[in-house]
Amino acid sequence: MNVEIVSIAKKEKSLYDPLYKDLTKMISRFATVKDTEIYSKDVTKAHTISPQAAQKAYTKALEAYIGKDFCITLHPDGKLIDSFEFSKLLNDKMSVKFFIGGAYGFEKDFLDQSNAVISLGKITMSHKIAKVVLLEQIYRGFSILSNHPYHK
Repeated sequence: MNVEIVSIAKKEKSLYDPLYKDLTKMISRFATVKDTEIYSKDVTKAHTISPQAAQKAYTKALEAYIGKDFCITLHPDGKLIDSFEFSKLLNDKMSVKFFIGGAYGFEKDFLDQSNAVISLGKITMSHKIAKVVLLEQIYRGFSILSNHPYHK
């Protein structure tokens, strides 16, 4: 299985990089993980204009990535699910893409193109923390599907 995480983020070194690497390695027994970070000058400019302009810039930057794969978008207004429901999103899929937005979230049109829109919780977190939580849940989801004891 292939898993891709596509996020609006600047490509830069982070203190979370070792954790991303460890979690990706843990997931590798179940799936290949690709991490794609996108941040263009259009996104930078849109941030200075308005939240709506930023959302439009995110959609433009990400639209090439949404398509035939099963697409799951992380959004504060998405459905709150537990780890077992999360694991069902991974079950029997060949390829899954997760989308993490920028500071202003996603346009409704982008959300409507997703197969699922979920929330990691009611709290606000940076995309770097969201990615850690997402990677851990991906591993936990695969562990649940394979009856591995990690999820207990």
